Amino acid sequence: MSSPPLPRRALVTRAAALSTVPVVGALTGWPAPGAVAAETTRSGGVTSHEIALGDQRLQRSGAGRWATGRLDTASYRMLALTWTGRAPGLRVRTRSSGRWSSWRALRVLHDGPDTGGREDSGRRGTEPLWLPEADGVEVLVVGQRPRDLRLVLIDPGSRAGDSRTRASIPAGRSGAQERDETDGADETDEAARKKPRRSPRPPLRSRKDWGADGSWRDGKPVMCRTIQQVHVHHTASGNDYSRTDVPAMIRSMYRYHTQSLGWSDIGYNFLVDKFGRTWVGRAGGPGRPVRGAHTLGFNNTSVGVAVIGNFETSGVTSKTVTAVVKLAAWKLDKYGRRPSGKVRVYSTGSDKYPKGWVRLRVIDGHRDTNDTACPGQSLYKKLPAIRKRTRKRVKKHGGIG
Repeated sequence: MSSPPLPRRALVTRAAALSTVPVVGALTGWPAPGAVAAETTRSGGVTSHEIALGDQRLQRSGAGRWATGRLDTASYRMLALTWTGRAPGLRVRTRSSGRWSSWRALRVLHDGPDTGGREDSGRRGTEPLWLPEADGVEVLVVGQRPRDLRLVLIDPGSRAGDSRTRASIPAGRSGAQERDETDGADETDEAARKKPRRSPRPPLRSRKDWGADGSWRDGKPVMCRTIQQVHVHHTASGNDYSRTDVPAMIRSMYRYHTQSLGWSDIGYNFLVDKFGRTWVGRAGGPGRPVRGAHTLGFNNTSVGVAVIGNFETSGVTSKTVTAVVKLAAWKLDKYGRRPSGKVRVYSTGSDKYPKGWVRLRVIDGHRDTNDTACPGQSLYKKLPAIRKRTRKRVKKHGGIG
């Protein structure tokens, strides 16, 4: 069986490290003999396996249903599925510590680059699922069977720096010129030079802090002409994680975004964890207007902030809310945006808005721009309070609020 084509960026970075090895074996009830060949890549301390789920791997399991059966796998912490064409209905169950989980529905990932842009590989995927260390999986497809379905399993490994407690980029002072970490070069932001007083930068954890492998990136960062909005997301990856898990989670997302989906970098500009810590996502300098791949149709004049967790039912910590407020105040105050107001922005085309002008909140939730439940109902309900607190913080430091 031939494997489906990989995104261009994946082909480039995998060429030296790719090996096809049997990492998935058959359990009782699995009809196909032998082991499943996986494309395994080891880079930057991260091991990823991609398994093509073609005709030999997906067996009919009733009307409009196909299943892999229970599979033994190499150990992994993050799971996702990718495909081309229309989105399928996908469910998985996984095995950790010898016990199988119940079935879980995987949602389609609506974060991403603009359609037809340089980062759009044409490949789509699910929101990634973060798990306790797992060594088994079963996949169920319900409804229309997708083209080029691939199972992605990622083991991010561990680093000594994962337990670092202090932010490597300290908080700035109101009115101070701040220098950005830009992958080897420090740059003074133009907006910082022109504005004598503004909302200060919050403490940030850098890409180095979470272990970004620069070789996975493709091309130089692209800048937005301005920043009009902050889009709030959740990663939907799960809430049961520790402080030391967070760098590994971000490494896994980075690997998934760049090597499985073909994006040029991790999609989000920033990530905030449940402990109230803010992490730099996409490269290019946290103080600069870096264009991300987070909100289809609205990446061109915005910042994407992803809160790590699933907030469809689970609550949001007060530390997380405070971190989002400080980050939004810092980014919006540079460009004179009113955090509690609305702004006229141009949509390049999403599943909710066609190309053209639309009026949206300056701080909004992902569901306001795309057909998705993101950032989850619990976090979405916090947005009015986040806008109010951000406005208050901007005014405190001399901004227009």
